[in-house]
Amino acid sequence: MKTLRLFLLLLLLVSSTYPLPILDPSAIEERPTLPSYALTEAPATTEAKSRFAMLDDVRLLANGLLQLGQSLREFVHKTKSQINDIFVKLNIFDRSFYQLSVVTSEIKKEEEELKKTTNFLKTDNDQIKNLSLEINSKINGILQERGQLQSKVGILEERLQGLSQSIVLPEQLKEIVSLKEVIDTQERTITDLLIAVREQHDQLDSQKTKIKNLEEKMNTDTFQDTLEKDVEKSESMFDYLTGNSTGVETKDLAIDCSDLFNQGEKNSGVYIIKPNGSEPFKVYCKMSLDGGSTVLQHRVDGSVDFDQSWEKYEIGFGDLEKEYWLGLRKIHTLAMQRESVLRVELVDSRDERRWAEYQFLLGGPTLNYALYISRLAGDLPHTMTNHTGMSFSTKDRDNLSDSSCARDNPGGWWFSACGDTGLNGRYVWLRGRARSPRRKGIQWKCSTVASCSLKTTTLSVRPAVQTDNFN
Repeated sequence: MKTLRLFLLLLLLVSSTYPLPILDPSAIEERPTLPSYALTEAPATTEAKSRFAMLDDVRLLANGLLQLGQSLREFVHKTKSQINDIFVKLNIFDRSFYQLSVVTSEIKKEEEELKKTTNFLKTDNDQIKNLSLEINSKINGILQERGQLQSKVGILEERLQGLSQSIVLPEQLKEIVSLKEVIDTQERTITDLLIAVREQHDQLDSQKTKIKNLEEKMNTDTFQDTLEKDVEKSESMFDYLTGNSTGVETKDLAIDCSDLFNQGEKNSGVYIIKPNGSEPFKVYCKMSLDGGSTVLQHRVDGSVDFDQSWEKYEIGFGDLEKEYWLGLRKIHTLAMQRESVLRVELVDSRDERRWAEYQFLLGGPTLNYALYISRLAGDLPHTMTNHTGMSFSTKDRDNLSDSSCARDNPGGWWFSACGDTGLNGRYVWLRGRARSPRRKGIQWKCSTVASCSLKTTTLSVRPAVQTDNFN
């Protein structure tokens, strides 16, 4: 609003300084003709003052335009910073939404397990109820028999009282003893049944308590607990292993996936290797008919955030069976133990597959893991060769002195030119209308004009079959 007011004030000033003349034919006809001596005697001082006034107006107009330009420049910079903040917030929202979807799926699985457990407990509860009814019916029958026996005992006692003065026959004594034994046996049976009923009720109460505990567990599990478990699993996957944790002798471990293939392993999957001069660690091996390759990077669905710090890119992050970055330290160890070939495999948004292979070396930490490659074969454009000799950079450690690519583009990479090639950017493989989001996504420059928006990327390394000189 301040800029607009200043602009209107300048227009008003110009219009007041230079009023437009009004052409009226009648005025022209009625205007008297001045004599020739009046024209020659016009003072020169008036013309000079008029010129100085015009110069002052021009200076004032120029200063106003300069202030207007400065205000517009500040407005553009402020708008650009606001747009960058919006992109950062959208990225955080995308990660939070994905994490929330993962937790929701796990909660659904636990709910299904809880339903199964509840149905099983309900079945047991019904069986217990049926058993209790059966036991109650038996108790009622025993109580009726007990009453009958007591009535018989009463009759016998009356007979005994009638024969108290006479000698009791042995047969009657035997009958009395046997009846008492039957009564005692029935009482013990009733007591045992009552104990069994109590145990069944206690068991039923225990089952109900288990159901309540399971429901409380479902309600008390928080989102943060699940995230901590995922983070701990991811971090432990990329730690170096000790000899005791591998379960085998370290000398028997293969140095890479190609060595595993030569030892007889033909299935792709996660294995433990021990390159020369390194502690053992886990890798994903991609096995084919020609041999085994160690996968260094894999992008497939955007489930892992690759906008990480320098420390994370050195150690590694992600999930070896889904999306991950193996780690610069491990990649350096693999590349330096023998001549290696780096293979790049890409799938774009139209499911078209392309590849390229490079002779490959990677510098150590003192060289900021500088990349040295020479193209060997493939149908991808020669974009990656422009990055040879470049140091690795991340958002918190930009090793490219004359550019800000690492700060402006998410994800670490061997940056040479912004927007040229970057396979660790934000996962935005569907091309949008805006140019900036595509430039910050995972991409590979497919022509001199445009870059391919990528859906899947894989970087792998294998031993070189023969020695090739760098171009």
